[in-house]
Amino acid sequence: MNRVTLLLLTALAPLSWGTTYLVTTELLPSGHPLLAGLLRALPAGIIALVIGRRLPSGGWWLKSLALGALNIGAFFPLLFLAAERLPGGVAAAVAGVQPMIILGMSALVLRDRIRPLTAAAAVVGAGGVALVVLGPAAHLDALGVLAALGGVTATALGMILTKRWGRPAGVGPVSYAGWQLTAGGLVLLPLTLLFEGIPASIDGGAVLGYLWLGSVGGLLAYTLWFRGIQLLPVIAPGLLALLSPVVATLLGTLVAGETFTPLQALGIALVLVALVVGQLTALRTTRRSSTPAREQELQASRP
Repeated sequence: MNRVTLLLLTALAPLSWGTTYLVTTELLPSGHPLLAGLLRALPAGIIALVIGRRLPSGGWWLKSLALGALNIGAFFPLLFLAAERLPGGVAAAVAGVQPMIILGMSALVLRDRIRPLTAAAAVVGAGGVALVVLGPAAHLDALGVLAALGGVTATALGMILTKRWGRPAGVGPVSYAGWQLTAGGLVLLPLTLLFEGIPASIDGGAVLGYLWLGSVGGLLAYTLWFRGIQLLPVIAPGLLALLSPVVATLLGTLVAGETFTPLQALGIALVLVALVVGQLTALRTTRRSSTPAREQELQASRP
């Protein structure tokens, strides 16, 4: 599989996550965001374990718990706390700084060199997201901003550790995603029962919404996402995550009838420019290198 195909497949994850806001507001019962996160993670994780038929062994029990907690279990509560205290646009704009956080962490943990063009792409991408999602009525709340920063920092660290630890030999991407989804779901289970409980009624639309979040937004998306993190330079999927708020904005315009402004169009253009420049730079500078996960994937693909 060439790098362009791998990038496109990895991009399907943030593209699907961009539908979460519309699905949540239009189909799911209000006041139960943690339940949505739980149903996106735990059933998908169990299905992945059944499909992959592999459980962690040795130190991977603790590693899977740590990765699942960072990428899913910690991210969702902080995300929903930010959503409660901030306008959606402000929360998404704060999330737009994640590529810059990933650059800093990759330099510290993975010893990757920060290249000027990649850093510039991360800054431009964050600015583009801000133009797409911020409105004139946006206001800041200190706890909400800290929660949003905490959420994106947790997932950034999860991405870095996913890259550093790789994937055990003989374990496929579905099983690997299943470990993290199950661990993250188990972290969310007591939080959901303690703070939200179960809705009094769940209609057909909510069932469809939960199925979408669990299948496409959960099992498929996280399998492709974790695989992309392992096989690509870590900043590559980090920049792809900027697609999520862009998709959410476009769906809000096309489906929910929200207003789309020239400033938002400029923001989308900046995000696309940042994506192209950042991906080309990241892939060009690592073309001659190959990670253990990449070697494993190549060997697995050979007849």
